[in-house]
Amino acid sequence: MADLDELALALPETTKELSSERRPTYLAHGKMFCFHRSLRPDAVDPATGERLDDVLVFRVDGPEAKELALADPRGAFFTTPHFNGYPAVLIRIPDLARLERDELREAVVEAWLTRAHKRVAKAWLEHEQASELEPA
Repeated sequence: MADLDELALALPETTKELSSERRPTYLAHGKMFCFHRSLRPDAVDPATGERLDDVLVFRVDGPEAKELALADPRGAFFTTPHFNGYPAVLIRIPDLARLERDELREAVVEAWLTRAHKRVAKAWLEHEQASELEPA
C-alpha cells in the first residue's frame, strides 16, 4: 500500500481522500481512478464465504484492457458481477505483492490516464518519454 500511495500521489493533480473507515481513494480532478472498496456482497472469500475487506479497484481503459488484466496467468486481478461492463479490475491488497513495482506503476498510471484531463495527461506522457530518452 505504501508503494501504491507513493506512485499514485506522484502523478500530476492527484489527490487522496480517506473514507470514514480510513480507506484511501485516489482522484484526478475529483474523479476516482483507484480506491479501497468497502465490504460488498459480491466479493467474498471462496474458502470462508466472508466478505472481502481488502479489495482495491483500478480503472482501466475499456473492455480490452480489462480482459488483458484478467487474463494475467498469476490471477492477481479479478472482477465481480457488480463490475460487469464497467472499466475496472479488482485486486486484493495482499496480491499487490504478486506485481513487480513497475507493473503496479503501470496499473496506477493506466487508471490515472482514464481520469486525468487530456492536456495534463499529454504533458505528463511527453515528459515521461523525454525522460526515457535521456542518457543515464
